[in-house]
Amino acid sequence: MSTEALSAARRIVVKTGSSLVADGSAPRTGWLAALAADIAGLRADGKEVILVSSGAVALGRGTLGRGKPKRLEDKQAAAAFGQPLLIRALETAFATHEIRVAQSLLTLEDTEQRRRWLNARTTLETILAAGGLPVINENDTVATDEIRYGDNDRLAARVAQMMSADLLILLSDVDGLYTADPRKDSGACHIAELDGLDEAHLAMAGDPNSEAGVGSGGMITKLMAAQIAESAGCATLIADGRYEHPIAALQEGARSTLIRARTTPARAREAWLASHLKPEGHVLVDAGAARALSEGASLLPVGVTGVDGEFDRGAAVGIRLAGGELIGVGVSAYSARDIAKIAGKQSEDVEALLGFRGRPAVIHRNDLVLRPA
Repeated sequence: MSTEALSAARRIVVKTGSSLVADGSAPRTGWLAALAADIAGLRADGKEVILVSSGAVALGRGTLGRGKPKRLEDKQAAAAFGQPLLIRALETAFATHEIRVAQSLLTLEDTEQRRRWLNARTTLETILAAGGLPVINENDTVATDEIRYGDNDRLAARVAQMMSADLLILLSDVDGLYTADPRKDSGACHIAELDGLDEAHLAMAGDPNSEAGVGSGGMITKLMAAQIAESAGCATLIADGRYEHPIAALQEGARSTLIRARTTPARAREAWLASHLKPEGHVLVDAGAARALSEGASLLPVGVTGVDGEFDRGAAVGIRLAGGELIGVGVSAYSARDIAKIAGKQSEDVEALLGFRGRPAVIHRNDLVLRPA
């Protein structure tokens, strides 16, 4: 199952647990080198890869001279010390394959607020387009208990959702979901494949692994992450990352749990946009723009004839023809005031008109859904 999922995926998010990345306060350079070789192989096959890597707190806590940090401020300080060590180790590992890593530290608000979500996604898309490998971690140095992902499984799922990934791979110290905790129940049976998750599956996962020496969470956090991914049309592989080449092992059929998605990322995105976006204003377009949108294009400034209402960048807006017919809804890359300035203009003129280099599209095709004709 893992072989087929990896073969079919075009965009993959790989998440690594702290226990895989760090041995005490030192990076596991040999394992990281093997992971880099695996990811280089995926990229050579034409796949885009995003890496979500834990380990900053584990690598930095030795600097504090204490055990596992429990207070938030201790975790934040450990992350501040450890993040450069983590990136340095990853840079070294991927340099052999001439892959440039690009660090991106996210907070919960970056994937929950539309404006920041747009910024984060555009940045990651630009990194991928430039041939880089985005390396993502939670920005632990500024996140508070109230605005934290809490674990990188959830962060990885949100990234997969934001980036319309086909496959999320969660690498840790377990080879998938069992009917019970195999460490406590010798009769527990491994589950190789699931078509979605229900409460019975969540009950099999048990409680979060709060006793772990490094890292946090446990199987329950992985299943909750898989639910987020599945809602976005992204399948999830829960796999044992302790193999020297963990992704190559999956390609060869190593035991794992595949949680299939019931839809595709494109259809899931359209369904979310259609059901969650309440227009705060409207963008008026001409017939040519409407025709281009129906053919899968983005809404460019040249096709805009006007704007109705007051709204900021990242707002949900309706798309209307000049006669008033609502043809769709989407997330605007510009405020109403800026759209009024660039309406009917070419994309290359935007910078001169606004004084800053904006997005090529007023509404990107990935951020809009059209009403049925």
